[in-house]
Amino acid sequence: MRSLATSDRRFARALSRTIATVSTTSHAREVLQVFYRMGASPTRIVPAVRTSPNYRSRRFEADEPSLRPRLRAQTSALLAAIRVHGRGRPVGAVPRVVPRLPEQAGDLAVTWYGHATTLLELDGVRILIDPVFGERVSPSERFGPRRLHPVPGPIEDLPGVDVVLISHDHYDHLDAPSIATLERTHRPHYVVPLGVDFHLRAWRVPADRITALDWRESTDLSGLRLTCTEARHNSGRGLVDSQTLWAGWAMHGPRHSAYYAGDSGTSKRFAHIGADLGPFDVTLLPIGAYDPFWPDLHLEPEQTVAAHRDVNRIGSAAEAVTADAAGVADGFIEGDQRIDTPGGAHEEGETTTTGRRAATAARTSVLFPVHWATFNLAMHWWAEPMRRVRRAAAAAEVPVVSPRLGDRVDLTQAEPDVVAATYADPWWDECSAPEDRD
Repeated sequence: MRSLATSDRRFARALSRTIATVSTTSHAREVLQVFYRMGASPTRIVPAVRTSPNYRSRRFEADEPSLRPRLRAQTSALLAAIRVHGRGRPVGAVPRVVPRLPEQAGDLAVTWYGHATTLLELDGVRILIDPVFGERVSPSERFGPRRLHPVPGPIEDLPGVDVVLISHDHYDHLDAPSIATLERTHRPHYVVPLGVDFHLRAWRVPADRITALDWRESTDLSGLRLTCTEARHNSGRGLVDSQTLWAGWAMHGPRHSAYYAGDSGTSKRFAHIGADLGPFDVTLLPIGAYDPFWPDLHLEPEQTVAAHRDVNRIGSAAEAVTADAAGVADGFIEGDQRIDTPGGAHEEGETTTTGRRAATAARTSVLFPVHWATFNLAMHWWAEPMRRVRRAAAAAEVPVVSPRLGDRVDLTQAEPDVVAATYADPWWDECSAPEDRD
């Protein structure tokens, strides 16, 4: 049987050429889209960032290393991930509500859109944190971790966004299509770690609406002070990693304050951040995507509670409520090399250099868990992070909120314990596997 290309009929041959052209064009368009979503290349970024004191040995480096597993450990991790892939997925529809947002930003309110994407209202300023509204966290529309639930609401429905805050350039925290939509609808000011600004420029965000900062640098914007803080993680959107900086953010307004850790493994820096910049009215801290194969990169839930307490301690005299799991040294993976770095400066008996003194605020600061539920990025059960962090927070007497996706939590409506009790319903049980419940 002849193919269309070799048919005796002129029409058939013409149709074959058209199909080939369209197919080739489609593949070319897909390839171009992948490169576009990856953002700026290291060759464009490095000349502008290599003068940073935190850029050395051809990459950004923190005092505490955040090493990826070597090849042997990576192979073991891949095989393990295949075996337990279903654990990281809900078994039913994830409950969510349509966000009810005031036209004017409130004094202190948080709306969670899934994973790390959060809308923070701070003293009348609206801050959108790590906006990822796309279907996949990948440069490709066809491959990569796919969203486990719909977004509670689109970017277009947000009231005016004043500031967009980015923690780092991994795909689950920086999404090119979401930036394009923000540019079309809001045109906010972006505050980012060093090097991430080049991705935004590649996506046609004007340079005069981007502020790029190194660790411990600050900027004043819309009446707020935003300070770039250390984190124990890495970065990268291609084969070369850590050519851009990763960070957390301390946010201070005239009356209220908030802290977002970005992505981080357990770190002594949390106590130093608390001593220099804390305490905070609310902390937005990651609780998911942890695993023994990469203990340096993400917090386990018990370590999240320890980090919350660390960033809300002032000076060296703050007292712990319970022993922290963060004081346990990182595990050792065969085939990998990792420096044994316990987390939590308070547990190690270290003192900070600050001269500030104030009572600890860990019990009055609200812990708002993020970085879970939306993408299957690790090997733990889907709802396990929330189950574990609630137990740890209860033991440490830390108020923790657990709202449904899209719920707006007004933290000024009552005392922290009352707010936490208002958002304590275990809604995840209705869509968790039987093995994934308390």
